[in-house]
Amino acid sequence: MVPNEGYQCKGILHLLLHFRWSWVGLLVKDDDNGEMFVQTITEMLPLNGICVAFLERIKIILFSSFLDDLKWLNGIYDVSMKSKANVIIVYEKNISHLRWLLYLPEMKWVAIQPKGKVWIMTAHMELTSLSYQRSWDINVLQGALSFTVHSNEVPGFKHFIQTRNHFWTNEDGFIRDFWAQAFGCGFLDLFVSKKVEENCTGQEKLETLPGTYFEMSMTGHSYSIYNAVYAVSHALHALQPCQSKHRSMVNSRSLYLQDQQPWQLHHFLKKISFNNSAGETVSFDHNGELTERFDIINWVTFPNQSFHRVKVGWLDPQAPPDKMFTVRNDAITWHSSFNQALPLSVCTDSCYPGYSRKKLEGKQFCCYDCILCPEGKISNKSDMDDCFKCPDDQYANKDNNLCIPKDISYLSWNEPLGISLAILALSFFVFTALVLGTFMKHHDTPVVKANNQNLTYTLLISLLLCFLSALLFIGEPQKVMCLFQQTAFGIVFSVAVSCVLAKTITVVLVFMAARPGSRMRKWVGKTLAKSIVLCCSFIQASICTVWLATFPPFPHADMHSMTEEIVLECSKGSSVMFYIVRSYMGFLAIVSLLVAFLARKLPDTFNEAKFISFSMLVFCSVWLSFIPTYLSTKGKYMVAVEIFSILASSAGLLSCIFFPKCYLIVLRPALNVKKKLMWKKH
Repeated sequence: MVPNEGYQCKGILHLLLHFRWSWVGLLVKDDDNGEMFVQTITEMLPLNGICVAFLERIKIILFSSFLDDLKWLNGIYDVSMKSKANVIIVYEKNISHLRWLLYLPEMKWVAIQPKGKVWIMTAHMELTSLSYQRSWDINVLQGALSFTVHSNEVPGFKHFIQTRNHFWTNEDGFIRDFWAQAFGCGFLDLFVSKKVEENCTGQEKLETLPGTYFEMSMTGHSYSIYNAVYAVSHALHALQPCQSKHRSMVNSRSLYLQDQQPWQLHHFLKKISFNNSAGETVSFDHNGELTERFDIINWVTFPNQSFHRVKVGWLDPQAPPDKMFTVRNDAITWHSSFNQALPLSVCTDSCYPGYSRKKLEGKQFCCYDCILCPEGKISNKSDMDDCFKCPDDQYANKDNNLCIPKDISYLSWNEPLGISLAILALSFFVFTALVLGTFMKHHDTPVVKANNQNLTYTLLISLLLCFLSALLFIGEPQKVMCLFQQTAFGIVFSVAVSCVLAKTITVVLVFMAARPGSRMRKWVGKTLAKSIVLCCSFIQASICTVWLATFPPFPHADMHSMTEEIVLECSKGSSVMFYIVRSYMGFLAIVSLLVAFLARKLPDTFNEAKFISFSMLVFCSVWLSFIPTYLSTKGKYMVAVEIFSILASSAGLLSCIFFPKCYLIVLRPALNVKKKLMWKKH
């Protein structure tokens, strides 16, 4: 008539998990049943992240060894009260041992004052007192939770209890004994001469007794007995038709119920299903066990030694898994020391989001340290065993407890940096166009004709394209833009540097050819200059073609270089080809610088080699400083550094080579004559 105790263990587990109590104590009766309970519960708890803080076995207190037993209780009390486990599971049929344990402070046997605890009691324990315990304080049990066999209010039961005071009829000797102990009165006994201070009158009221001594409501045990009587009654009723069939075999003599053997009822009891007077169905499963649920009771005590049992939930093994366990937190009254806040029962305080747990050596797994998550990792729940990385498109916040979506980043036309670089590039483009226009307007002057007029125009046009190529790096990267970004810049810049190299070589050859009897005159001419430009440019164009044919650049979302941003960029495709293109440009620039440096002191009133030397020095300085700056920046600022280097190096060539010539053409036209530009020998 009592549900399977295995379900009760599951209910305790559900209760602990529901309130997140992971550090619990066990007080268990020292017998075979207690040992089975320990084995069952200690196998279930660790599998669900719950540890046993302590395990103490309760034995029977004997008056022959009363003092020794009190010392033993004293040890259990110290362990219970010093432990951080605020939840203690009690497996004991008789609550008197627990009451002895909690009565020790009043006896002055212990120095530690009692702390508020949540006592979880099993179904076979009831909150009852022995006669000598009636005056003991029960407030220490305030807020206790117990699993009880389901019970319901049976109509007429309370009235029945209230009328059971006819002790003088001698219909039940138990009532007389109970009445005398409960109310502290006595009866006149004809056989035993006994003096009592007060005689029982029969007018005493049962409802005036403390709840720990007598309850007016039907308990789970009483409800089970009540249903058991009716179950047997229904089984006997089902047996009667079988009796009538066999009456002829017993000489027409009816079988009386008193003559039946218990085993004859087993077959009928298994099939019994009926509704009791409380309106509930009573039936058995295929194992012959009662298909009933456990109620979860919260004990609410009062200063007058009375208490109230509040049903706060239930455990129904027959219900679906999501409805098997139910508890109402707001209906529970906790011990006053918890200030009606949910009691905590953990070995270590929870590790808040942003921290992870680290196991302590030599301790149970419920005891741990809280370690701050490393940079880039988060924990978004309490008591996580490890931190984890955010997805690639998110980043960890400062508290390491939340992943925040990354912003999309690229050098945009709408931001100040992009606008500034675009305006700067267009400004240089306009200046270069003005220089080209000035040279074309004064194409017949000596300054323009000097050092190969066609090379000058080619250099100016390549510089125009260099300034325009910088605009390819601004805006959201697209497939076509990425294909031409590096290759167009590399080819155009190689043409410009090739023109500078050709002009420098031309200056040197012209000077050497001017000497009497020089054999260099056959090399002086436009054909050599064109060959240098075409040859050097063709090599760079071939490198870029191979690059595009093998590992072309493509749009790419870089999620790792910046912590809080996704950088949209043009991936180089092949870093080797990228550095080959840049290295070839650097090679041409260094050769031009060396040749121009050697020709800087050639005797001439207007020696272009000096300006070329200075321009290439600026060019090389810009790109040498570009390398460490480019490698030390990230995201869109890498693109900005590259654009600035393109503009600065191109502007260096424009200003150092052409501004002095523009000065002569526009501001000092008197010097722009052939006689002034003739070489003078010293």
